[in-house]
Amino acid sequence: MTDSRKPADHPHHEGGFRADLDISTARGGSHYAEFSEAVRTLMDKARFACPTDELAIEAIATLRDLNAKLDEQLVDEWTTPAGTRIDLPARGNITLPPYEITEAGPDGVLATVWFRPYHLGGNGVAHGGQVAVAFDDVAGMASAVAVNGVCRTAYLKVNYRSLTPLNTPLTMRTQVDRRDGRKLFVTGTLNDGDRLCADIESLFIELKPGQA
Repeated sequence: MTDSRKPADHPHHEGGFRADLDISTARGGSHYAEFSEAVRTLMDKARFACPTDELAIEAIATLRDLNAKLDEQLVDEWTTPAGTRIDLPARGNITLPPYEITEAGPDGVLATVWFRPYHLGGNGVAHGGQVAVAFDDVAGMASAVAVNGVCRTAYLKVNYRSLTPLNTPLTMRTQVDRRDGRKLFVTGTLNDGDRLCADIESLFIELKPGQA
């Protein structure tokens, strides 16, 4: 059943985020990785599918049945595996383009990110909004590492320098260039080999205890 507790009533809640990030490699069970990948694959297929009316009707029935079963397993955002499974791409959060962190420390964050068919913008390349989403999460990680806490995005400016390909391992780097009190100015780049696809200028704000 859906957890109806308000976030403020949850023991791990502080402000708008978990007070304890509760990172895990077990939440959701041993098959959660396969479950997440199957959902991502469904999103990829749906992006390009042109089903017959018969297949659409069959798929609707199947999805309604599955959704009804998932309704019995819903939890709140504070206990869902998505976003906390550090063993999975993008911590198991399928709303994000998948990425894997290779370095994270005072000098910033280095990640390998790839955009799947679902992230198509047009003409065979990634949607600019999906590029921004990936930057927002990885830049947020750089700011979080710098303060050993949680930050919110104040602004994120993306400069699109060249086309971002799909189904290609890309290199994303983000780092805190300057800090002014609770303000963290974060820059970043996205590369396909030596070719610069995009870069960012952004501002993140360190949250006070209990701040949303």
